[in-house]
Amino acid sequence: MATMARSFLQAISKDEAVAPPLRVVQIEGLAVLKIIKHCKEFAPTLVTGQLLGLDVGSVLEVTNCFPFPVRDDDEEIEADGANYQLEMMRCLREVNVDNNTVGWYQSTVLGSYQTVELIETFMNYQENIKRCVCIIYDPSKADLGALALKALKLSDSFMELYRGGNFTGEKLREKNFSWMDIFEEIPIKVSNSALVSAFMTELETDAPVSQGDYDRLHSSTTPFLENNMEFLIKCMDDLSMEQQKFQYYYRNLSRQQAQQQAWLQKRRTENMARKSAGEEPLPEEDPSNPIFKPIPEPSRLESFLITNQVSNFCGQINGVAGQNFSRLYLTKALHDN
Repeated sequence: MATMARSFLQAISKDEAVAPPLRVVQIEGLAVLKIIKHCKEFAPTLVTGQLLGLDVGSVLEVTNCFPFPVRDDDEEIEADGANYQLEMMRCLREVNVDNNTVGWYQSTVLGSYQTVELIETFMNYQENIKRCVCIIYDPSKADLGALALKALKLSDSFMELYRGGNFTGEKLREKNFSWMDIFEEIPIKVSNSALVSAFMTELETDAPVSQGDYDRLHSSTTPFLENNMEFLIKCMDDLSMEQQKFQYYYRNLSRQQAQQQAWLQKRRTENMARKSAGEEPLPEEDPSNPIFKPIPEPSRLESFLITNQVSNFCGQINGVAGQNFSRLYLTKALHDN
């Protein structure tokens, strides 16, 4: 019996040591509706909430969620938010509801969620939870008829770099790290219980379609495209400012290297004169000299995040423009007929 117990414990420790990679986020339909309701009610204000569920193998099950309160004042928000979470989870545990934290959800505007604050929140969650995800919901895209719901996690390579705090060009080239490797998008699978599925089937009407749904051909997406273009222009300005920081750094580095070479040349000439006079040569390196003090290279994290945002806005513009062209061709065909 003791041998069986030891082998069982060994199996558990082995499973914990080699955890399978996260393949899918399975979320209950009721939790999806709660997220959508919370984000749409407070739009365009950004809101967040807690995800509850289970981590089972390669599947992260999200079975429930609850919103965080929105406060106008900034005093003691963090402490009040922590107390609110603990109290909510205690109440859920008392009524026998899943109360294991598996991440959080948050709303966004036009997909502008890739920020340093999001990364810091991920790292704070990772200190207490082995695996967690962030579910992003965009009400502005949902108005166009798309369920703008995505699950994100930080890549392992990025978390290693972030813990080291080294985002220099040399380190990034050494790790072969690019701006696309910061986040990993996990597929979302919406599931319902058998009772809910049966109830939804009963709610469906058997009446045939009596008239055409021409609202689907409506192509008034000008505000969405305009907002995307405004965000894209702002991101390009921010990216230009980041590039100016690196240009300033490289100019200072070139100037410092030229000063170092001139100083070394002068010191070598002086040492040749001292050697001819029979004196001891002076050291060719002087750490106390300001020109030998290394210039810190600016972090590339912000530029990587801005590049991600630019790619996201371009993808949204391309997607909406493609749908509009399809509607225009279909409308033209109907008009010709």
